[in-house]
Amino acid sequence: MKKLLSFLAIVGILLASNCTRITENNDPVIGIWSHISSDGGGLAQKQDITVRQEWIFNDAYLGRYHTYHNNNLTVISDFKWVHKDSTYIISYPGLDKEEDIVLMSESDQGIFLADYDGNVLAIRE
Repeated sequence: MKKLLSFLAIVGILLASNCTRITENNDPVIGIWSHISSDGGGLAQKQDITVRQEWIFNDAYLGRYHTYHNNNLTVISDFKWVHKDSTYIISYPGLDKEEDIVLMSESDQGIFLADYDGNVLAIRE
């Protein structure tokens, strides 16, 4: 009786594990995106400050967000993303940062994410 119950338990586990399939996410946003800007630094500073923002999108609808000031990492955080119709909604739980709602567009310079007004959030690397 013990062997029969063990056998049935093993068969049940095998059947249950074969039924669950993770759907493959091939969204074109998956990858590394970045935006580089320059801040004048004001009167007190004589040099420009280069600010690089980086988004790394993965296939589990999550990602990692980085901000660098003159190559020094100043912000690192996780983010969540959702693709609805033609828009991407990027939210930053735990960060005091507004959601980004962007569209993916393409030009001669490459593929980029921009808001509804055409302001570029990031360019694909």
